[in-house]
Amino acid sequence: MQHNITLSECSAFNQQMNHKDARFNRKNDKRKAMAERGELKAALLERSGSDRMIPNRNAMDFARTDMLARSSSKENPNGEVSPGARDPYRNALVESMGEKNSRVMAYKNKPKAAKWEGGSKDLAALYTQNRKNPSGMTKKSFRHISQTPERILDAPDLLDDYYLNLMAWSSQNLLAVALGSVVYLWNAGDGSIEELCDVAADEGSEEDYICSVSWTADGNYLSIGTASHMVQIWDVHAQKQLRAMAGHEGRVSSLAWNGPMLASGSRDANIHHHDVRIQSHQVHTMQGHSQEVCGLAWSPDGSTLASGANDNLVCLWSPSAGSNGIIAPKFKMNEHQAAVKALAWCPHEAHTLATGGGTADRTIRFWDTERGTCRNSIDTGSQVCSIVWSPHEKELVSSHGYAQNQLCLWRYPSLTKAAELTGHSARVLHLAVSPDGETVCSGAADETLRFWKVFAPKEKKASRSATETKMSTMSSIR
Repeated sequence: MQHNITLSECSAFNQQMNHKDARFNRKNDKRKAMAERGELKAALLERSGSDRMIPNRNAMDFARTDMLARSSSKENPNGEVSPGARDPYRNALVESMGEKNSRVMAYKNKPKAAKWEGGSKDLAALYTQNRKNPSGMTKKSFRHISQTPERILDAPDLLDDYYLNLMAWSSQNLLAVALGSVVYLWNAGDGSIEELCDVAADEGSEEDYICSVSWTADGNYLSIGTASHMVQIWDVHAQKQLRAMAGHEGRVSSLAWNGPMLASGSRDANIHHHDVRIQSHQVHTMQGHSQEVCGLAWSPDGSTLASGANDNLVCLWSPSAGSNGIIAPKFKMNEHQAAVKALAWCPHEAHTLATGGGTADRTIRFWDTERGTCRNSIDTGSQVCSIVWSPHEKELVSSHGYAQNQLCLWRYPSLTKAAELTGHSARVLHLAVSPDGETVCSGAADETLRFWKVFAPKEKKASRSATETKMSTMSSIR
């Protein structure tokens, strides 16, 4: 039997076969793609050691997992595997491999063991190795220095004269301030104010005014230098003048006590040495300056007197008498380029003196008074009017004139500026330190007094504990 196949049937048959071939090719391509993806997935798993269900295959022990799964175990009533339930060979193998307590599942790598310099893995050693400084010294923390004064007082008629010394703070917490011809005493404890004297009314001269004030070490007596060439000594508690000493031929612009001895500097360029215990008080005359002596300061041990004057010189004197009662300076230092009024001895280093120059100099210098040489200096950028040291820390404060009329806190011996205090509108002519050594009072030509908490307090010694005190008391009773 012959079958006649038409052209249309043949075309349909070919199309059907091509369609089957295409489906077969697509399945093969899909199988190849899946195989490639499987290889890629396997490669990624091999590289990263993780997949969706098991994040970290490298940290897992599959051999041990399979061994535990295939081993027969006998559980006791508490659910723990009895020691004799395992095959002795497998137990020995596990113990010899050191994996008796290894984890079966792990999702992250264990951190590498730290290697401490001390060789100890004890965390206590790690966290306590820096508890103390190797040198045994504790690190000091920086203290806060307020930029605003604690108190402001009005000081009308405070003379704007660079060469005068019109303010002093006593050991009994009384601040003496000369305003024109009157000396006022301000009690820092209770804030009371009283008038001590009026030299214009007492001397009967309206043109007289006060040029300098200085306290004795005990704070009971105040010396006053006047424009009428006189030196007065007052008992502040009795408010009574004890002595009036003449001898100078110009105004007395500087004073400094050394026990019962009083040094006075004048516009006549001389320094007189007074012994206030005897009637003939003037025992020595120190000659070495050529212009007004505007600064005087005794060393802490009382062995050396430093003086500064309008002739730009700093002189050092010995209290021993020379011939005919005239004393020549031990050293003359002429490095300053302007008048020297600011003088202050360092209380922390022997034979160290700080001096400050005027407008044309602007420099603070530190001297070795044993050799008469300059150890160091710093340009402050403005007129230096006064200098005071902290009695507790190696710091000093300087007061300045134009252009900022500021106070500067310096650290010694690095001479770094720790703080700058502003607020005065005219040059800051005078500085005084409180008896506790923490507060500095500044007097300026703007006729105000400002009190700054600038110096660190005295460190208190550690008190004994109550137990130690009790034990010492018991031992003393026994």
